[in-house]
Amino acid sequence: MKLIIGLGNPGKKYMATKHNIGFITVDELAVRENITFNKQQCEADIAEFFVGSEKVLLVKPTTFMNESGRSVGPLMAYYNIEPEDILVVYDDLDLPVGKIRLRAKGSAGGHNGIKSLIQHLGTKEFNRIKIGIDRPKKGQDVISHVLGTFPKETHEEMLLAVKSSADAIMFWLEGHTFVDTMNRYNTK
Repeated sequence: MKLIIGLGNPGKKYMATKHNIGFITVDELAVRENITFNKQQCEADIAEFFVGSEKVLLVKPTTFMNESGRSVGPLMAYYNIEPEDILVVYDDLDLPVGKIRLRAKGSAGGHNGIKSLIQHLGTKEFNRIKIGIDRPKKGQDVISHVLGTFPKETHEEMLLAVKSSADAIMFWLEGHTFVDTMNRYNTK
């Protein structure tokens, strides 16, 4: 079994914000697989499908970003999932809009959702896809930037990054190693 975890904040208020790019990406996978988030468990909305004989859960924690680990940790314990069988998708200020970066491990890099995951999972070694949202413009604070929507001029690049991230996830789920997935999908 694999868990694909999109990070974001619940509620319509945050739906199209930069901080919710993880939710947007797992929503893209749900659309591709023609499934819905019809199950609630461990403070998360869940959709499930199969790739071959392997069950895949798409997970959107409903705990708010900074408490994501409070949902994911119990889910992993319930299903007896190892860290190498999860993939977390989230926003990254250090990447330009349209770029994605896959990593098999790493620090939180200042991302509070990842800090919460590391704290609750007790490891930094889990697969991740970081999707670029760029740095705030001069004079704009980080909170208003990440909780803002994508400007019209970057919307197409954001959508391409979401689609590329969804492609990478499916490539991994089809049985490729995460290293092979990184080599194929990391953008320069």
